[in-house]
Amino acid sequence: MKQTRVAYAGGIYHATEAEEGLKLQDGRIVAEEEVVWLPPVQPRTVFALGLNYSDHASELSFNAPEEPLVFLKGPNTFVGHRSVTRRPSDVTNMHYECELAVVIGSQARKVKREDAYEYVAGYTVANDYAFRDYLENYYRPNLRVKNRDNCTPIGPWLVSADQISDPMNLSLKTYVNGEITQEGSTKDMIFGIPELIEYLSSFMTLSPGDVILTGTPKGTVDTKVGDEVITEIEGVGRLKNTIVGDEASHL
Repeated sequence: MKQTRVAYAGGIYHATEAEEGLKLQDGRIVAEEEVVWLPPVQPRTVFALGLNYSDHASELSFNAPEEPLVFLKGPNTFVGHRSVTRRPSDVTNMHYECELAVVIGSQARKVKREDAYEYVAGYTVANDYAFRDYLENYYRPNLRVKNRDNCTPIGPWLVSADQISDPMNLSLKTYVNGEITQEGSTKDMIFGIPELIEYLSSFMTLSPGDVILTGTPKGTVDTKVGDEVITEIEGVGRLKNTIVGDEASHL
């Protein structure tokens, strides 16, 4: 099942895909352009993985980590499909990161990797922009790199876990202004989804609504004001976002 959350006519609704547009929870059919797309889930604790693809680590001249490199993201960072993200005027390198987002569906504590998928509600697409000018140490990411308001579009859909037969073998692609600039596969993660759930749940309880952003492959390039960025994951969705400048944003 594919579902999302939207704002429409003063209300917030859960919605599903319809033949022509979206079907709101009250049965109304609306066009995609008539709604404001929200993150398909309301994230609780969000775990983001750094350097979880060896080709991306090499691209940045870092060694691949020997254990998961995890940092946290605040709820202020998330926006929905068709949203805008601000590029600050003082930034010289702001790049996208196409990532598979794993949404936890039930409380998980000390989970063994062979049981990990039992705790997954579903998957969505994330574009976790990095403002690399502010990076002090990749092994201790600076807050200004990954926690700016509206810096992480997510969506458009939450696809239920039973609809994705093998989340560790999905193609990832990014397009900037229609040109493909990034291509990879989730099979190339250093730490796969079962390992990440086992690792995180070994020392803390994971709760429904927690999200794991699983990292990005190589191919990240600088984006400019006016760029349309589409991050796509096979079977999960195509997430559209536009870069705006300071003058076009209140953030």
